[in-house]
Parts: sequence; structure tokens; C-alpha cells
Amino acid sequence: MFSFFRKRNTPAVDLSGIGTDMHSHLLPGIDDGSPDPETSVELTRGLMDIGFNKFIVTPHILWDMYKNDHNTIHAAQSVLNKALVKDQLTTQIKAAAEYFMDDHLDELLEKQVPLLTIKSNWVLVEFSFVSPPLNLKEKLFDLQIHGYQPVLAHPERYQYFTGNKNWYDELKSAGCYFQANLLSFTGYYGRVTQDLATHLLRKNYIDLLGTDLHHARHLQALRTSASLNDHVKELLDMGKLLNSSLL
Repeated sequence: MFSFFRKRNTPAVDLSGIGTDMHSHLLPGIDDGSPDPETSVELTRGLMDIGFNKFIVTPHILWDMYKNDHNTIHAAQSVLNKALVKDQLTTQIKAAAEYFMDDHLDELLEKQVPLLTIKSNWVLVEFSFVSPPLNLKEKLFDLQIHGYQPVLAHPERYQYFTGNKNWYDELKSAGCYFQANLLSFTGYYGRVTQDLATHLLRKNYIDLLGTDLHHARHLQALRTSASLNDHVKELLDMGKLLNSSLL
């Protein structure tokens, strides 16, 4: 079943300079990521093979599809931790979440329910790939008013920003951190996303890197995309990446 994972060819990439993968869907069985503990272990092992040594897992909280909360996420984290111990795989795992900016998030803020953060008050958020919320700036400001630092997940994947890249300037001016997906630089999500990732790199707008790993195809693409070495080195040389401050 896992013959693909067990190949021990030398990976084409070395991502050890990043250290912490702060955006992944490794928790088993609670969103569209890993379906079971065995897959989670193999995916974690594969990421460690290419240099990651710590992980912040960020399952979706999207109330129409994935009704996750502290209980479901921490329960899945416990299952993963036990599976890693059983497989004698030693690493650090922190549970956070990727919050869809919907009415449920508004309700959590209104009720002052503590959000799952990637670090102190840093909250990973996303919105629709089809169109941005009409009140996007207000929603981000509401997060800040409640004491959170918004971290926008994969801003390069919102392809409708292509026609108006000033959106990025405005979001940066509003105080957002940007987290880019590593595979965006390789063309994995298409040319438009790759161009937007390059634009953000040139603007020095990228604060964090993550794999956004969901499945074995993502891992295979990471392992075989040698061009990632140059992109990661460039970002590290800029001295702005914040991954090393996590965990």
C-alpha cells in the first residue's frame, strides 16, 4: 500500500533551512488531508526525509464541510502522536487550524472562543478561491480587534488578484502576514499561481512557507522539484522568513 513512500532514493530537494512546516493537513480523518494514522505517519516521514523537523498541523475549519473544533483536532493529534511513537518517529507536532473566513469564524470571535493559533496570537485564515469576501478588510480588522494576527494562507492561489495586484499591497498595509505554498513556485497549481508567487517573492511579501500537504501527490511533487532549492535559498537570504520562530 505504501510502496511509494518506502523508496529511499535521495530527495531532489533539501528544505532543512525552513525547519518547521507550518501548514499541513497531516491529522488523520478530519478533513480532506490524511485519511488514517498510517498515511499520516508515512507523509510525516516523507517530509522529514526532505528536511522538515517540526510540524504545525492546520486542519480545515470550514463549517459547511469540516466542522472541526478544539476537541476534534486535539483528538486527531493524539491519534497521530501515538502512531508516530509506535513507528519510532520523533518530531514535534503542534495543532492549529486553517480557518475559512465565514460566518462561523465571525461567531467564534463574537463569542470570544479562543482560536487555535500557529504561534501566540497568529491565526491562519483562508477564503474562497472563486472570489474574495465582499467585506474582506473588515473581517481581517475584526480578527485584529480581537487580538489576533492574521496569517493569510497561500495568497498566491487567489488567481482573481492577477488583474489587481494592489490587493496584496493593501492587505500588507493592513498588517497581514503572507504564507506561501512551496509548490506554488513549481507550477504545480498552474502558471497563474506560479507567477503570483514570484510576484510576492519579488515584493518581499512572503513571511512564512508551508507545504499545505494533503496527500502523497503533494509529497512526490515536493521531493522531485529541484527548483525549490533556489527559491527557498532566495527567501532565506532575504532574512524575512519567520518559520524558524515557530515551535
